[in-house]
Amino acid sequence: MALEVSDKRTFAVALEWPGWTRSGRTLDDALEALGAYAQRYADAIGEPRLAGDPAFEVVERLTGGPTTAFGAPGAAAKADERPLDDAELARQVGLLRAAWRAFDDAGLDAGTRHLRSGPRGGGRDVPKMTSHVLEAEVAYLSKLGSRRPRPLPDHPAKRMAAVREAGIATLRARATGREPEQPSQVRERWLPRFWVRRSAWHALDHAWEIRDRLD
Repeated sequence: MALEVSDKRTFAVALEWPGWTRSGRTLDDALEALGAYAQRYADAIGEPRLAGDPAFEVVERLTGGPTTAFGAPGAAAKADERPLDDAELARQVGLLRAAWRAFDDAGLDAGTRHLRSGPRGGGRDVPKMTSHVLEAEVAYLSKLGSRRPRPLPDHPAKRMAAVREAGIATLRARATGREPEQPSQVRERWLPRFWVRRSAWHALDHAWEIRDRLD
């Protein structure tokens, strides 16, 4: 695992399991949160062997920046530089799709039910959260190296599906040394492994938020 540390927040990152990333104000808080979410992560991706009381080995310590302090993992690790062979690429795609599915399922299960507000009365409802996740996926796609599909479908679920499939296609191109079909103009591209774990983290983070805020 890696620790991404800033002066305001620390993320504990299970590098081999995209999306299993939790944060806390201190290093100990982040480690405790990562362990506490073992069962939820195992359920989300269908890996029961990860549940229980996991033991973590810290292999990297990353210097976090403004993104970390704001509340999102933003530092790539040396482990993210590893190439993706066919088997690992398929594994990463499977885990990412499982994270996306967990978010979709949480929204469907919530339906029109009320979500409790946050401690200061804030918090998005499910449609606004879905729109937020879609906007993030478009931004992530650009950082991976591709422009968003054009035209995007009108239906929200179809828009999300189109952006996700464009992401998978771009991931496969990057993993095999090919240029994306519609390259974006971003100057510094995200590493493929980092894109997978950032997207998986964001989807799962909001999936669990929806379930925790259900009345």
